[in-house]
Amino acid sequence: MIHRRPPAVLMLADGTRFDGRAFGAQGESSGEVVFNTAMTGYQEILTDPSYRGQMVTLTYPLIGNYGTTSFDEQSDRIQAAALIIKELSGVESNFRSQERIETYLSEAGVIGIEGIDTRELVLKLRTAGAMNGVLSTTDFDDDSLLAKARRAPDMNGLDLVREVTCAQPYRFEPREGYPVVDGPRYRVVAYDFGVKRNILELLCAQNMEVHVVPAGTPPADVLALEPDGIFASNGPGDPAAVTYAIDSLRELIGRKPIFGICLGQQLLGAALGARTFKLKFGHRGANHPVRDERTGRIEITSQNHGFCVDPKTLPADCEITHWNLNDNTLEGFRHTKLPLFAVQYHPEASPGPHDSGYLFPRFRALIEEWTGRG
Repeated sequence: MIHRRPPAVLMLADGTRFDGRAFGAQGESSGEVVFNTAMTGYQEILTDPSYRGQMVTLTYPLIGNYGTTSFDEQSDRIQAAALIIKELSGVESNFRSQERIETYLSEAGVIGIEGIDTRELVLKLRTAGAMNGVLSTTDFDDDSLLAKARRAPDMNGLDLVREVTCAQPYRFEPREGYPVVDGPRYRVVAYDFGVKRNILELLCAQNMEVHVVPAGTPPADVLALEPDGIFASNGPGDPAAVTYAIDSLRELIGRKPIFGICLGQQLLGAALGARTFKLKFGHRGANHPVRDERTGRIEITSQNHGFCVDPKTLPADCEITHWNLNDNTLEGFRHTKLPLFAVQYHPEASPGPHDSGYLFPRFRALIEEWTGRG
């Protein structure tokens, strides 16, 4: 028997309408409509806190074919506002699967739409830029939907870190199965701006005791934990709006070795006096080429960001270490005098390639040099 799914409509803020079929929860959701070009990893994408406030379009045409498993979750819930796909798989074929993706979405109260031309949608976003939209299974009136899409909060100036950071400090306990490097054990404090689980796992794999703290934790409280290093995590929203984090990192720079990823790079750049800006449609996928300026090596990287640091505004004692080869935007920098480096992409590969995994040992090496205990 053919299962007939209820109708759903996606309306963009420019008046473009896409009619499709609903799966997951029923209702209505709004946010910034973005796209991700990864071929796998839809569950990691859905649970990545960096997607808070965004409706994610997946360009791979068939989604749900390997189901979902709690092991792949990158946070404690689905963070994306909605899921937009071409075709929902009728079966899930994977021994690891615990639940079908439509059930997974439904239990989380997250709406999905299938059956639209995602190629047309992505072309629209690449041409006009990422824009707000509304997805509904209850309202099908053009005027009403357009008004709702245009009322959705603008990502510029939006602090979403407060929605995803942890409520209380905690010590992260890694899962079994990750090999741990030999040598001294170091203590690292990780600022949770929307951190992904696998980032914390890979820090622990470097023989680090990881203490996670909320985004608003004062620098004095971080230093009271006597860390050997500080990590600034990924996260959602406009970095310029997270002024409290910028102020904290500015106070901590030079006092401990610091490593930043994604939003962490943007906040560190701002703490050093650089400016950030919004990309036209962002970088989201698992196939973005990045050149390491120190080695000349090309890495294929996993990325998820809509903002970037303006390299022209970095201070003179910062060195550019990585460039994006698609649009020549900044992908990494280091301080030449202080123990600090950061990258814009996601080296933890959840989802994505493993080309950039060397950055976690590099952080350990920086701590070893700083502490003299290597």
